[in-house]
Amino acid sequence: MTVDGELLARVRNRLVGNGSALHPAAVADAVRAESDGLVADADVLSALRLVQQECSGAGVLEPLLDDPETCDVLVTAPEEVWVDRGDGLRRARVRFPDEDSVRRLGQRLAMSTGRRLDDAQPWVDAWLPQRGARAVRLHAVLPPVAGDGTCISLRVLRPAAHDLAALHRAGTFDDRMCAVLREIVTRRLAFLITGGTGSGKTTLLAAMLGEVPDRERIICVEEAAELRPRHPHVVRLLTRPPNVEGAGEIGVRDLVRQALRMRPDRLVVGEVRGAEVRELLAALNTGHDGGGGTLHANSPREVPARVEALAALGGLSREALHSQLAAAVQVVLQVRRRRLAAIGVLHRSGEQVSVRPAWDADEGWGVGRTELAELLEARGGALPC
Repeated sequence: MTVDGELLARVRNRLVGNGSALHPAAVADAVRAESDGLVADADVLSALRLVQQECSGAGVLEPLLDDPETCDVLVTAPEEVWVDRGDGLRRARVRFPDEDSVRRLGQRLAMSTGRRLDDAQPWVDAWLPQRGARAVRLHAVLPPVAGDGTCISLRVLRPAAHDLAALHRAGTFDDRMCAVLREIVTRRLAFLITGGTGSGKTTLLAAMLGEVPDRERIICVEEAAELRPRHPHVVRLLTRPPNVEGAGEIGVRDLVRQALRMRPDRLVVGEVRGAEVRELLAALNTGHDGGGGTLHANSPREVPARVEALAALGGLSREALHSQLAAAVQVVLQVRRRRLAAIGVLHRSGEQVSVRPAWDADEGWGVGRTELAELLEARGGALPC
């Protein structure tokens, strides 16, 4: 007997209809009941494995997600599964039986987050229930919006718990830049870490927070529990998505406001991606210096324009934004491919704010070096090199 899709569908329906728990004996009984004639033990084991894959975790994708090197798992067709382990996308050996199995997985994962995925709501973007230290962000799109079939994207986020010494050993930066980063934290300069997706922004942020003195209280606002700095006093506030009725959402902007009432010494936003930039800048301008966050940007020079666009979502005018930004943030750190690529210093000229290059991995020190040194000296420090 061949364990085909039709038999698996009947087995699933029987298990659901009986309310049976997903244990081997129940699956084996369902396979025998739905098949015509005797069933070989090998077929029962094959059916058991397939049913468990479809009904628990991320199904056939689970082994890929469990790989500690995996950053992304992407499904574009039943026979097209791609995995990124930090060195670019590569086709995985995993396959789905058919398009329906991909759709069912997407719908089941969406349901586990309290969201829906169907013809009326053909896409979903949510965090899967966290298991252990791993957090997975789900995005799925159904046909006909996805023209060639159901697409599933899973981004794997693991706790960023490295310290600066560990990143130094890994080659993220050299001795000189390690000392510069420590001095930035010690002298309480507010900073933004910029870069693309998966570039290592959160990892560097966690490492720098680990340098904060033990007597200070850090409050981190995040969408997922990524930041785990090696520090004895960290409070993490996590966002909450809306339920199936669209109610109960708690966003980053709400949590930043709450964090201000919790006596933070350092206020950190894991990723600034919307109108919450208004609250963050306001917080950094009210005595909560030394804080920071991460921001998607291609280079330090683009930070003012990027922040300006986000601030507009919160109703902050261009003039007010530049004024707040100049007073709130001093340093921009650019990360590229898990390497420190550049350091910039915010400079105000009239009503406009720009970022002057202080150091570049390819070009060395720049015109902003003097300003960086002056910022550190004003707080009792010195540029280490």
